[in-house]
Amino acid sequence: MKEFDRLVEIIKRLRGEGGCPWDREQTLETLKPCLMEETCEVLEAMDEGGEELKGELGDLLMNVVFQADICEDEGKFSIEDVARGINEKMIRRHPHVFKEKDNSLTSDEVLVNWEEIKKTEKIHEKRESALDGVPIYLPPLAKAEKIQKKAAKVGFDWDNIEDVMAKVEEELGELKQAISNNDQENMKEELGDLLFSIVNLSRFLNVNSTDALEKTIKKFDTRFRYVEKNCDLTTSSLDTMEKFWNEAKNKH
Repeated sequence: MKEFDRLVEIIKRLRGEGGCPWDREQTLETLKPCLMEETCEVLEAMDEGGEELKGELGDLLMNVVFQADICEDEGKFSIEDVARGINEKMIRRHPHVFKEKDNSLTSDEVLVNWEEIKKTEKIHEKRESALDGVPIYLPPLAKAEKIQKKAAKVGFDWDNIEDVMAKVEEELGELKQAISNNDQENMKEELGDLLFSIVNLSRFLNVNSTDALEKTIKKFDTRFRYVEKNCDLTTSSLDTMEKFWNEAKNKH
């Protein structure tokens, strides 16, 4: 791992005496937006499937090393401690590979064992609720699905998809009532309930709600750009725009 060691030394030089002023000024708090942006760029590069992924993974790795260096300066831990921790965790949570050598386990059985081992770890002993451990910075759709799955693991779940569909319809009816009452605060609450129930439906359909929404966004983007390309949006009537929109639907 010669190149990794080189990266660690580069970060130390940038943040050390006589290094880069910007790098020396950064804190864990100021790096949060950078980490979120780099993570999004990695996901985008994964979708595109090109050579860019290597560079984006490098940027993400640099962020990890950068933050670990800040923590080392604060006397908390080093990048070596980070690596040691994840190494020990991976070995501990894969006893069928590193201890018992049991190749008969299915993927589902491995996941069950993984969750049971997690419960015995020190960080998880402090958790008081089955819902603890959901990252606060997780995007809302993903957070909703994560919470629903955690509740389902302890038996708090719908029996069948028909009940889930009925809940979606119930929440839609309550939103319509809030709109009829012109109650802005209640509209917000009922819209949230509807979105939560739709994520539940996605879970029962085994469809990732974020992926489904992203696909629709891309579809809208493609069709809108087609309309934009074929008419002047500032002067065209809605009928004209709809004509090209329908053309785009047939093409895309």
